[in-house]
Amino acid sequence: MTIDRFRTLVPLLIAAFGLLPGCQNPRPVVPGSIDEKRLVRADEEPQQWMSLGRNFIQQHHSPLKKIDTANVATLGLAWEYNFLNSRGKVNRGLEASPIVVDGVMYTSGAWSVVMAVDAKTGAEIWRYDPNVDGRYARKACCDVVNRGVQVWQGKVYVGTLDGYLVCVDAATGKEIWRADTFTDRKAFYTITGAPQIAAGKVIIGNAGAEFGVRGYISAYDAETGKFSWRFYTVPGDPANGYEHPEMEMASKTGDPKSDWSAGGGGTVWGQMAYDPELNLLYVGTGNATPYPIWYRSPAGGDNLFLASILAIDPDTGRLKWHYQTTPGEMWDFTATMNIVLADMKINGQNRKVLMQAPKNGFFYILDRTNGELISAKPFVPVNWADSVDHKTGRPVVNMANAWYKDSGKYIFPGPPGGHSWPPMSFNPTTGLVYIPTIDMAFVYENEDNYKFRPGRDNMFARQTPTPLPPDYAHYGKGWPEPEYEVLKAWDPVKQKEVWRMPFPGTQNGGVLSTDGHLVFQGSSTGYLLVMNATTGQLLKKIYTGTGIVAPPITYELEGEQYVAVMAGYGGAVLFFPGEQDAVAKYRNEGRILAFKLGGGEVPLPPVQKRADTVSAPPAKALHPKQIEKGMLLYRSYCSFCHGGFGSGHYSEVPDLSAMAPVTHEWFSDILLKGKLSYYGMSDFSDVLSPDDVEALHQFLISVQSKRYQQQKK
Repeated sequence: MTIDRFRTLVPLLIAAFGLLPGCQNPRPVVPGSIDEKRLVRADEEPQQWMSLGRNFIQQHHSPLKKIDTANVATLGLAWEYNFLNSRGKVNRGLEASPIVVDGVMYTSGAWSVVMAVDAKTGAEIWRYDPNVDGRYARKACCDVVNRGVQVWQGKVYVGTLDGYLVCVDAATGKEIWRADTFTDRKAFYTITGAPQIAAGKVIIGNAGAEFGVRGYISAYDAETGKFSWRFYTVPGDPANGYEHPEMEMASKTGDPKSDWSAGGGGTVWGQMAYDPELNLLYVGTGNATPYPIWYRSPAGGDNLFLASILAIDPDTGRLKWHYQTTPGEMWDFTATMNIVLADMKINGQNRKVLMQAPKNGFFYILDRTNGELISAKPFVPVNWADSVDHKTGRPVVNMANAWYKDSGKYIFPGPPGGHSWPPMSFNPTTGLVYIPTIDMAFVYENEDNYKFRPGRDNMFARQTPTPLPPDYAHYGKGWPEPEYEVLKAWDPVKQKEVWRMPFPGTQNGGVLSTDGHLVFQGSSTGYLLVMNATTGQLLKKIYTGTGIVAPPITYELEGEQYVAVMAGYGGAVLFFPGEQDAVAKYRNEGRILAFKLGGGEVPLPPVQKRADTVSAPPAKALHPKQIEKGMLLYRSYCSFCHGGFGSGHYSEVPDLSAMAPVTHEWFSDILLKGKLSYYGMSDFSDVLSPDDVEALHQFLISVQSKRYQQQKK
């Protein structure tokens, strides 16, 4: 054998047999080789980040400590990856927690695109685009985001916006199988959440409660994609029978004369968790449809399993226990926020616990073996309930503050919740949970003339956020001023705040903590922030020019620790950014940013080029009745994404009062033929007629004409 031939064979032998010099744990032969044994022993490989929260217990905490309080000042950019798909540069939200195993980073982004990149250099290894149907952008309440993939035994799993669970090869990115998870393709279902691996199965939920769907999760064989079981989270019409025993149980907690056409909600779109020792899958469920219980279930009731935490046997799909955080939910108080598992001593006893800080503002600790409430206390200002009764586990609702059927109510927290989807972190060393909280009140008002509206939002509760407009100012009198975005360190055993760090921004990102005594969080203002884990002291901030809502992760390669985060402003806040957010100044071009000690500066995105002038609208005969009709249609179908007109609208979504001539020319084809559906602008041919489109166009031309004339003065 020649020396050259030997040199050629050495890398092949190393790959085949894991013969890595000086390595006690040889690298697996198959890329993405994660299994239950390896994930259970994740602390033996702290250099990896093998699930959304690093390991099975989903604490979003790492034992790595080469980056610490003494040297974090030198943290800088190691590499960046510009997030692309077949639609070009992505300007929508990036919300995923990447997974890093054996030097490869796997993650997903807008339009459910998946990629594998070299975790040392950021070089792309492969990219998989599931070619999501662009019409589903309209069905997504909160942007075309995706919150991550799962990697398992050489495969990568992703749920696509248009409802498919897809399995691709971790080595090549080639599709292996796909399963249609939607039970009704006419309903406004989408998938934005990540799958969960449990007992050899892949479990996936869905979103769309605001549009009137019925929530459920589905399980598939991880190897073959064969359907295993489905668990509905709210009952359907009893006249059609019950899919499983839990639905008969749930139906007894609502009105038999409920509006079954509205679906009920309860969708599962957040991060699940799995305890392999107990063989329990933990699932948080979402809000109601419509919000007001007097429309949804006129006789009242708890309406199981809305806003609940469920423990499910992943082998059978049967419920083991449940805990409902908000019985009779009517405030958009989802319990889909990330679930953290931990073993801790409480009142002198070692307890296996589950922790969650859902939207309703109470921090919950449950015994994860049986669902027993251990404690629950407010972690943000709360006025809809006075407390949680420890004996019953039920909130003590303050009806004077919370019941908005007959008059508007000023309610803490509002629909964004005391904590939204960005994950919190638990550091077992400090014993603290780090929560990206939202201290914000809303005025809730009842909307009369309820009737379920297919294809439109069906909340039927008007919500006005703080700061309140002048005609709503009286609602806030006597209440404390909201603090908005605040990172809080919370002692879960004592149920009290330890420190807080207020930050500007519309919605700041998820949290990472490390044994380097550090806490990392991104902000919508474009910073990566690093705090002391014990004191909250701000130690470092790095300006990226891109809003960050995703949680950072950390990993180690060749003795170097990296911190990585997906930077891309979006989600529900995409449509309501503020002047302080990075998107107001720079283009919202999605990136993965990785940092290391001694790294460099972060290149800033291109500056936003917003039109300072409004072009002349097309000459067209306008009719007052058509304009009035178009105004009502705009409020119903367009305003949520496109917002108001003129100043203060910093979204990447176009201002329709300043349309370019080509947009006017294409207007009908955009709305009725989906001319721009590939870019996220869905067609509305199922709900708008040609006459409706003409009325909308006349209304927008009338608005643009006024702006154009004012501009000339």
